[in-house]
Amino acid sequence: MIAPSLHPVFTIGHSNHEGPAFLALLQQHQIAAVADVRSSPYSRFAPQFNRDKLKAMLEQTGLRYAHLGAELGARRSEPEVYKGPVASYERIATCSQFSAGLDRVEEGAKRMRLAMMCSEKDPITCHRCVLVARHLIKRGLTVMHILEDGRLETQAESETRLLKLLDLPDHDLFHGRDFFVDEAYLRQGEKIAYRRDLDSEGVAA
Repeated sequence: MIAPSLHPVFTIGHSNHEGPAFLALLQQHQIAAVADVRSSPYSRFAPQFNRDKLKAMLEQTGLRYAHLGAELGARRSEPEVYKGPVASYERIATCSQFSAGLDRVEEGAKRMRLAMMCSEKDPITCHRCVLVARHLIKRGLTVMHILEDGRLETQAESETRLLKLLDLPDHDLFHGRDFFVDEAYLRQGEKIAYRRDLDSEGVAA
């Protein structure tokens, strides 16, 4: 039996776009559905992207909306993913709920062009790239990031920018690109990971 072909999975950050500009980016790339991967689907600074308003705006233009924050968000409820106060992307990736979220995205990509949405405008400063897209790539999917100006960036191009940002080489005498890309993911994940408040005894507040 031949497996169904998969659409690329897109990502986008709502940033401080106005609603019409955000919709225009989605329409430019023929996006049919938005998977919201924010753990908390609300924004104090961009209230037009609060869950109910965003869902209504999308549905008015015929786009679907799903919230996958529990599955693919970076602010986790599972205590075992934390190293002290910091969420570990490596541990998150082993959670059954995270895997289930990847399954949902993969199934969606069989039927339509969908975009995973978070808040940060630059994918390399967001878990949608550093965590989620990384593991979609490992499943054999293609990931394309919609940048603020509408250009597309592949995950490999994001990785190249990440290496430069962290002043890591593409390769050296002893290691190839994959070694340094893995190191870049680790460092950036530690840098941008969610940090929870702990009380004086080290217990989450």
